[in-house]
Amino acid sequence: MRSRHARLIALGGIVALLVAACGGSDDGGGGTTAATSAAGAGTATSAATGTTAEESPATTGGGAPAGSAAGTLTIWTDALYAPPVKEAADAFAAENGVTVNVQAVNETRTQFLTASQAGTGPDLVLGANDWIGQLVQNGAIDPVPMTDATKDLFNPAAIQAVTFNGQVYGIPYAVENLALYRNTDLAPEAPATWEDLTAAATSLQQQGRVTELLALPIGTDGAPAPYHTYPIFTAGGGTLFGESPDGSYDINQMEMGSDASIAANTRMSQMAQQGLLKTSIGSENLASIFTDQKTAFMVSGPWTLPDIEAAGINYAISDIPSFAGGPPARPFLGVQAVYVASKGQNKALAQEFATNYFIQPEVAQGLYDAQPRPPALLETYESVAAENPDIAAFNEAGAEGDPLPSFTEMAGIFDPWGKAIVAIVGGADPAQTTRDLATTIDGLIGG
Repeated sequence: MRSRHARLIALGGIVALLVAACGGSDDGGGGTTAATSAAGAGTATSAATGTTAEESPATTGGGAPAGSAAGTLTIWTDALYAPPVKEAADAFAAENGVTVNVQAVNETRTQFLTASQAGTGPDLVLGANDWIGQLVQNGAIDPVPMTDATKDLFNPAAIQAVTFNGQVYGIPYAVENLALYRNTDLAPEAPATWEDLTAAATSLQQQGRVTELLALPIGTDGAPAPYHTYPIFTAGGGTLFGESPDGSYDINQMEMGSDASIAANTRMSQMAQQGLLKTSIGSENLASIFTDQKTAFMVSGPWTLPDIEAAGINYAISDIPSFAGGPPARPFLGVQAVYVASKGQNKALAQEFATNYFIQPEVAQGLYDAQPRPPALLETYESVAAENPDIAAFNEAGAEGDPLPSFTEMAGIFDPWGKAIVAIVGGADPAQTTRDLATTIDGLIGG
């Protein structure tokens, strides 16, 4: 499966990737929660042309955002990305003598799909790569033209993540993945294996210095479990889907019920018995367990960094461990991208803005500044990583990662998968639970 794994060019080595953080999120910020209000609305006017790039207030379920209009390029994004998108739109408006309307939209994917079907959607929308299957199935986005030379400007795994049925559907701008955080006052050395982590954490617990061996969100409903346990599953030899000749996932090769996947979930069961995995730890209390120094180790993404920095504890970021003698852990890789709406009224302008402006380092830098994630544009990544060791560490932690699947069926797979993990962590037989899950997934994908 290595041809599908993320291989990136970093400052001296292979580059890893960023996302969505959590798979299936409905915002433009990967694993973050969509902001509920936009940055201040305003209008920037180009004195040279008299054209404008407008920023509209955020919209919620109570009212529909404005759609595409002839002569006005309309862009939907979440509130956090609206300011840098507006800045790029200002430049595009001035250069092309057009008006660009940037709107901060809550529940972006849901509103975009609804508006697209009604013919009232925008010209461009920013969002996660795991939206692509649903958007393509609903005829909501067009492929974007991209030469090999342009592709080479980007993290290869980011390009792979926005490729669906052999066509590129988005211009990627950020990537994200999980990594292992550790409190360096409690655990000075990064554990190379889960066995090393277990020994170090158990020793700290026996000394009374921590109460939890590990903070990794399972939750009582299992919602965060598939995304956060996937690195453990793959480190244990598990595979969700087989691989097509081009290295992409083959949904017709469902491998959850294989002996290797059963063995991987058996490892997870053993970790739960040791106290490493608990349903009492979920997304809502994950960060506080680490920042309150109740544990030395936490599995999370870059969206947790602000909480850790605010707590003022000494920390480091490293790869998620493998098992002794086993394959590397492969976290899911989420990618944020800009998409061209198939039903927009200004498709030529939309394609030009997406393909000419989202490849510019200053635009990528602005998007990074809004939400610090490893940039998909390699030039900007290298600049950022040279100044920010955390970004470089996340990149390295994702070097073996798998792109978050984007086909439509995944939306239905995550729920039973999460519930199966909750059952396994709770003591259910891992072999039978895995076989039952495989049967459920087969039914969902028409196997």
